[in-house]
Amino acid sequence: MTDTRDSGRLSRRFFIRTGALGGTAAAAGVLSAPAVLAQAPLVMKMQTSWPASDIWMDFAREYVTRVEEMSGGRLKIDLLPAGAVVGAFQVLDAVNDGVLDAAHSVPVYWYGKNKAASLFGTGPVFGGSATTMLSWFYAGGGAEFYRELQQDVLGMNVVGYLGFPMFAQPFGWFKNEVNTVADLQGFKYRTVGLAADLMQQMGMSVAQLPGGEIVPAMERGVIDAFEFNNPSSDSRFGAQDVAKNYYLSSYHQASESFEFLFNKDFLDDLEPDLQAILKYGVEAASTSNTATAMDNYSADLRKLETESGVSVRRTSKDILDGQIKAWDVLIPQLEADPFMKKVLESQRAWVERVSYYEMMNAPDYALAFEHYFPGKLKL
Repeated sequence: MTDTRDSGRLSRRFFIRTGALGGTAAAAGVLSAPAVLAQAPLVMKMQTSWPASDIWMDFAREYVTRVEEMSGGRLKIDLLPAGAVVGAFQVLDAVNDGVLDAAHSVPVYWYGKNKAASLFGTGPVFGGSATTMLSWFYAGGGAEFYRELQQDVLGMNVVGYLGFPMFAQPFGWFKNEVNTVADLQGFKYRTVGLAADLMQQMGMSVAQLPGGEIVPAMERGVIDAFEFNNPSSDSRFGAQDVAKNYYLSSYHQASESFEFLFNKDFLDDLEPDLQAILKYGVEAASTSNTATAMDNYSADLRKLETESGVSVRRTSKDILDGQIKAWDVLIPQLEADPFMKKVLESQRAWVERVSYYEMMNAPDYALAFEHYFPGKLKL
């Protein structure tokens, strides 16, 4: 029996490889057909893991704009929100199977396949920021570990890149104040990946839900506290309507980046310049996403405080210390897996060297901020 998926791939390969060849024998009998093929753009179907209204769809659109303009219109991206083809957590499988050509997501969403996925953005925080760890990905060996996990360990037919070093994610939304680890006991909390293991170690039960399901779960009592990612995403799905205490700063997800996934057959069939555009478009969008995030996250945080009656606080030192102690319990368990052990050893070595430079070199920005804007910081 013929595999229809393989035949579809063959048809697409034939189109990509022959579409621009105006003088082929196959096209000789059809006047003007070569010219039409030469001008027709290749359409890439890309689904995100985000609802259509989320700011991260805006970030994905920034990638689309850059790719389409750099390709001179030869490549078009049909960008779809979560659920248009598959669920938010199923995009890796869909890209692997060729149901999607590409996806915009985060590695932690396929944590269920292998916990090591969480090391590429939501693993232990040794002292490095998301920028530190994205640098590890591209300059410290992380990209090869990521390829090894996807292609060798899991046997996935995908190629991926990371981009946009996210700001540390807030500890999240609570109905009442939480100041100590003791205050957290028994909470039903939403998070994802190894952060779920971390919070369970701290005494909470955890539900791993996509962003679009968080508020309904809160309203039904399935959860009674949660985190997602940032003030813009959180406010767009109505977090402020179900909780009023918003805690910033946390060690549970402090080094995450977006994941740009591509079906390997699809990518291999493209001309080299289009492959390069898809790859380096990630870097271009990373810069753009950072600027957009700084603008929107800060403005939306202010609106949450001034218009929605949200109490914005920094997570207490007691809870942050509790998170570090919980990581100390989890890390030896993770390192029982040989692959995870070598990844964690690589990350530790990178952070020890790179973050030492970063922290020794960084001035005290809070000191300067407090001088010019006294009393605003909640330290």
